[in-house]
Amino acid sequence: MPVDVNYDKLAFDIKSWAAELGFTRVGISDIDLCDAEQELRMWLKRGFHGEMHYMEKHGTRRSHPEELIPGTVRVISVAHDYMPEPTSDSLAALSNSEIGFVSRYALGRDYHKVVRKKLQKLADWINSEVESFGYRVFCDSAPVLEKPLARQAGLGWTGKHTNLLNRQQGSYFFLGELYVNIPLPVDRPVSSHCGSCTACIEACPTGAIVEPYRLDARKCISYLTIELHGSIPVEYRPAIGNRIYGCDDCQLVCPWNRYAQISAEPDFLIRHQLHDQALTTLFSWSESTFMKNTEGSAIRRIGYIRWLRNIAVALGNAPYSDSVVDALLTRIDHPSEVVCEHVRWALEQHGQDID
Repeated sequence: MPVDVNYDKLAFDIKSWAAELGFTRVGISDIDLCDAEQELRMWLKRGFHGEMHYMEKHGTRRSHPEELIPGTVRVISVAHDYMPEPTSDSLAALSNSEIGFVSRYALGRDYHKVVRKKLQKLADWINSEVESFGYRVFCDSAPVLEKPLARQAGLGWTGKHTNLLNRQQGSYFFLGELYVNIPLPVDRPVSSHCGSCTACIEACPTGAIVEPYRLDARKCISYLTIELHGSIPVEYRPAIGNRIYGCDDCQLVCPWNRYAQISAEPDFLIRHQLHDQALTTLFSWSESTFMKNTEGSAIRRIGYIRWLRNIAVALGNAPYSDSVVDALLTRIDHPSEVVCEHVRWALEQHGQDID
């Protein structure tokens, strides 16, 4: 472990450097995650993770940073805002059932790359000041309990929808971490400010927030459209509406997001080929077009089959029109059985006899 370092000054410098890099909040925590570990165990025991088996396969390394990266004694957590447009614009898009709604975090460049690059720069600056500095950069890329760590570092509190909230940014921010081997002074958690508000619970289209601070991912539209690989359960398809990648409803109604500001990061600005496009247009994309238009985007991770599956569901929920039915018929014999199943369901919603 490095010696002869003024850690109080270093912590101050780290926060200044982080702000210079565009991070809107930064905090430092210890690595005691006992409470979060118990919460995770109960969540897994109830099966709320669905097919996200990676949530359990790493054992205790997720809740014990020193097991994942030996030598870790502190975690530097950062927040980077990403809000790309006013809430009123997002609500207008969500209410237009003829266009595809993409979760607003995915309208810009893939946040994994942007945040990791900035965190690496922060690590380089620390490394220039501290001998034998050991670290590892993370951004939603490894078994890391990022929200509990950020909560302990004072970046915000856990909302009833299970997203992290703070007074200045609401919930429109990405998280990233530096696991480090230096005993920096830690920050204090902040108190919760959700009070008696239940707006997020009431707004969830599928009732995925089964109780305050408890999310059943198996019902969550973000899980259904992104994480789930196979068939979307029929009972949830109507509630998906026009949401083809993720869901922002719990954030859109949260009172704290009234204070969120449009992000100043150019990489998080809207990519127009993904923004509020007609469902029929999106459904007509070939696989090569999909790959081209999602280059550098987090959306690419779901692949072309899930992309078509999701849009088929949205087309089934769209108002009837000849163009909607014609678009669906172009995929009725798609090689993927998953796509075909959802296309058939969508056609049935429009009264089409497909036998």
